Amino acid sequence: MPISSPDRPYDSTQSVSAVGTVRSGALHEKGATTRETAGKALLSLVAVFTAVSPYVADWNDTHVLNPLWPPHAKFHNGQTMAMGTLLAVAALFFVWRRRGDARSNLFAAVGFAGLYWVSQAAAILYPGAAYFDPQFDTADMYLAGLPVQAVIEIVVLTLIAGSVALCRPARLEMGLPADPKG
Repeated sequence: MPISSPDRPYDSTQSVSAVGTVRSGALHEKGATTRETAGKALLSLVAVFTAVSPYVADWNDTHVLNPLWPPHAKFHNGQTMAMGTLLAVAALFFVWRRRGDARSNLFAAVGFAGLYWVSQAAAILYPGAAYFDPQFDTADMYLAGLPVQAVIEIVVLTLIAGSVALCRPARLEMGLPADPKG
């Protein structure tokens, strides 16, 4: 189990081996370190996508350059794009942060990485909201019958969940038996 006390916070660089001895300074077993790095890389990929995709999707005639959009709507679109970038930077900071509690860093990174996508998913619930303006609501904007935004949200949130599964400690690293019944 990780070494922790009120005076000494969780330190992911110290763990108890399967036989119960402390391995000071050891990161994790090789497989766990590789798995955790893969999870962090996946979460980083999501963060970079979160920073870039709003500009790719919105810096065109459907949004920012749409002459039918009033200036205040463009203001809020700019706010949304900037928020994606700021959330991505915060997620990357906590993904790779070496100080502090490893679990808290992971929770913060996941929260920052997911906020943009959860808020986008909730946006359709507001009065008068539509996935597309009528002139851009075409068949190619749907995948498997779902608006492309919904598909992207599902994929990104699934990738975030996968990164959490990869970053979480293995049962033995938590001091639990390999078999949950044992």
